[in-house]
Amino acid sequence: MRILVVGDLVTDVLVTRAGAVVPGSDTEAEIRIGGGGQAANTAAWLAHAGVAATLIAAAGDDLAGQQRVAELNAAGVDCAVRHHPGAATGSIVVLSSAGDRTMITDRGAALLLDPVDVQQAVKAAPQSVHLHLSGYPLLHAGSRPGGLAALAAARERGLTTSVDAASAGPLRAVGDFLELVRGVDVLLCNADEAEVLAGPGSAGEQAGVLRTYAKNVVVKRGAHGAVWRSSDGRLYSSAAVRVPSIDATGAGDAFAAGLLAAWLGGKGPEAALRAGAEMGAAAVRKIGARP
Repeated sequence: MRILVVGDLVTDVLVTRAGAVVPGSDTEAEIRIGGGGQAANTAAWLAHAGVAATLIAAAGDDLAGQQRVAELNAAGVDCAVRHHPGAATGSIVVLSSAGDRTMITDRGAALLLDPVDVQQAVKAAPQSVHLHLSGYPLLHAGSRPGGLAALAAARERGLTTSVDAASAGPLRAVGDFLELVRGVDVLLCNADEAEVLAGPGSAGEQAGVLRTYAKNVVVKRGAHGAVWRSSDGRLYSSAAVRVPSIDATGAGDAFAAGLLAAWLGGKGPEAALRAGAEMGAAAVRKIGARP
């Protein structure tokens, strides 16, 4: 079983702090630089779970781009990454604390995700059974054609598909996101994203609204667990795994990897939610977005 993951590959500048940022002065923090990007992180967690994963992405023809691909290769991820001459690999400053993270984003070469590159990469992976698309490519005009090409190529090949809604802020600025992902097998979103897409209500109610667009909908609620509204309308839920949280960066990406690995391996919604929760818990116990 191979899962194709499409989306961003960037450099994370992770700033982990114990307290609030002090405006106009110094704030003590621990700063680390390494690989990031929702799609790249999910691919790394899939490989960590023993699932063959291929990342399809765009990076710059620079040292950062070479380093990011080398990191993923070392983690067991196959990379179908085009390095664009003259472009800089994207960078994200992540301000992280135990319970939250804020991102300051320069997507760089990720905006150059090319539809032809994506289509060729999907066709070149005959063992693949599923395509998982990070929502970020759909939220920007430059990368949107590449994201749409990924879903179209997957459907043409008969692969199942999933989309992670990505981030509440950009979703507010994009009015047609749900139409873009209509028909996917699984739509994942966190509580903030669910409120943007479905309006206020319980997670189960929001998942019901979103079922108009996706066959299955998963709403992640952090420490309150997650729910799954299935294609037959049934609602499943799972509690979170209670662990001390050090850094929330990449927790949603890890959750998606655990859930998809279980579901595609034949597990039902409840077992898939538990697997996602366990991998998400592993992510928050450490600093950084990768296993």
